[in-house]
Amino acid sequence: MTMATDKFKGRSLSDMLTLYLVSDRSWLKDGESLESVVKEAILGGASAIQLREKNIPKQDFLEKAKAIKKITDTYNVLFIVNDDADVAIEVGADGVHLGASDSAIAEVRKIAPKDFIIGSSARSVDIAKRAEADGADYLGVGAVFGTATKSDAKTISVDVLSDIVKAVDIPVVAIGGVNYKNILELRGSGVAGAAIVSGILKADDKRRESERLLSLMKEVKNG
Repeated sequence: MTMATDKFKGRSLSDMLTLYLVSDRSWLKDGESLESVVKEAILGGASAIQLREKNIPKQDFLEKAKAIKKITDTYNVLFIVNDDADVAIEVGADGVHLGASDSAIAEVRKIAPKDFIIGSSARSVDIAKRAEADGADYLGVGAVFGTATKSDAKTISVDVLSDIVKAVDIPVVAIGGVNYKNILELRGSGVAGAAIVSGILKADDKRRESERLLSLMKEVKNG
């Protein structure tokens, strides 16, 4: 899928998903704002940002989404909202990422604008193939290395990740505990990118950590 909007100037979705920061304000240090962290990650090479906010009022989520969109628009990176298609559409985000319990892909397609990107979570070949058939544009697959952000997340092997990549024709992003120590284990899996939470957010220097992870992810994609 080639991004059709002027914002992305013909870049493919696979390229845009290479280094995918997923927000989690619980990792922010004193004096940090989500906006400042997102900007630093983008300056270091993050090519996609997902705003994930749990247990906050809808209006607060909406305002945070507007603030993050201003940053992603400035730097021409992909902006995805987690779970809430209504917020994603209202703020003009590039897309939404849906989990198993979120709005069905087909239902979102009915209300979403043209070129709206829908990501879906998958942890098996069957789920992945079903999501693709339903109209997902990309898949987030994991947790590949465990995760500190979702206590109920079960890990899957890199072999299963590879099987999912082979089973679908849409980009697959690895998620779950990915950091600079383990990211090269994704080599040979065929993934389009890595979705990273604490691997960037807990770093003292978000820009430098993003630069390092982007370099490593390019190694993964090249071989």
